[in-house]
Amino acid sequence: MGAPMLAQVAQVDTGDTAWMLAATALVLMMTIALGLFYAGLVRAKNALNTFMMSVSAIAIAGVMWALIGYSLAFDGTGDLVGGLNYAGLHDVTFAPRDGTTIPHLVFFAFQATFCIITVALISGAVVERMRFGPWMVFAALWSVLVYSVLAHWGFGGGWLQEGGTLDFAGGIAVEMASGFSALAAAIVVGARKDYGRIGLLPHNSVLVLLGGGLLWFGWFGFNGGSGFGTGDASVLAFANTLLCPAATLFTWMMLDLIRDRKVTAVGAATAIIAGCVLITPAGGFISPAWSLVLGVLGAIPVYFVIVYRPRTRVDETLDVLAAHGTAGLLGILFIGFVAQQSWNGVSDGWFYGNISQLGDQALAALATPLYAFGMTFVLLKLVGAVMPLRGPDHDESLGMDSIYHGEEAYPSGEGAILVTPEAGEEAPVPVAQP
Repeated sequence: MGAPMLAQVAQVDTGDTAWMLAATALVLMMTIALGLFYAGLVRAKNALNTFMMSVSAIAIAGVMWALIGYSLAFDGTGDLVGGLNYAGLHDVTFAPRDGTTIPHLVFFAFQATFCIITVALISGAVVERMRFGPWMVFAALWSVLVYSVLAHWGFGGGWLQEGGTLDFAGGIAVEMASGFSALAAAIVVGARKDYGRIGLLPHNSVLVLLGGGLLWFGWFGFNGGSGFGTGDASVLAFANTLLCPAATLFTWMMLDLIRDRKVTAVGAATAIIAGCVLITPAGGFISPAWSLVLGVLGAIPVYFVIVYRPRTRVDETLDVLAAHGTAGLLGILFIGFVAQQSWNGVSDGWFYGNISQLGDQALAALATPLYAFGMTFVLLKLVGAVMPLRGPDHDESLGMDSIYHGEEAYPSGEGAILVTPEAGEEAPVPVAQP
């Protein structure tokens, strides 16, 4: 081994690398947790299909990220998009990526999990009616043409990052991008055939709570890993990922009590997600005390959007716009008010004498929704021109599980062999019906 290779290897910190390996695994697990969360929110006949839309994102976005997405996001410092040097993982090796103490391969893998879960998030807007094939085509296109571009803008050396916008863990490319893309997707695909006519209720609140809890668990890797090591930024983000969702959950329960005198399980799980999203862009930039304030204040507009949305004609089924788009936008803007250089070592916000930081954050809060919504609208229109985005009403009535997967999340017994008692014998009488 030559001297240059020894110098490169010496730059890798084993402690930082160990944490980032664990954080990467945690974030990948979040996509499975999201599948649980989403599956519980839909009707039983669509639970498996809903879960599979999240699982398919691992395959589609993971491969596209390796082939070209990662390069467009992180190669070079072009204003709008990166280069192609890292296409097919060219030059992505064991040597540390510039500015980090972890192998470039680990950095790539960590960022891949972000792309994967962002694609999966959008499915929440179109579950229970979008065909599986067109979904996969759209997911491939979106992961490259929307996610990679916004990742470059926000934390890959693009114009927003270079202009001073602060985004610790993906308020731009993950949260606002998925939320406003979900709104566009819901508009293009259209509402479920029964939307507004009958109650379309979650079939399993336990799955929703389990998925929400596992998402919170994984979010410690999502935010805590975005410092790319075990330094102060990661520690601060890790602590804030506990505090902000806890404050949002408390506030949400109070809002539920005021509104209906009942604290709902689905509401609690939604609050956890909203709190995690609120702190995602701000986790490494604001103090723990302000993190609590963000959790309380941010819960109110997100709650309002979720309560108001069903009164509209837009069937944005699982409220991705509220929980991710709205919360992500609020988190980005909150940095502009209360960022503290004494905590983050980078910049102050308006309350601490730097009003220009609020302007930088507001620019991201304007540009990201416009790009995400516009590109998603166009992509789905193009896919829809080639193949129908949704099947006939009959398929929707029967359920997406059997139509697109030939399976059921909850087998109902059709096709089972009926065993009758022998002549002269009485069948046992059950004392309880499960």
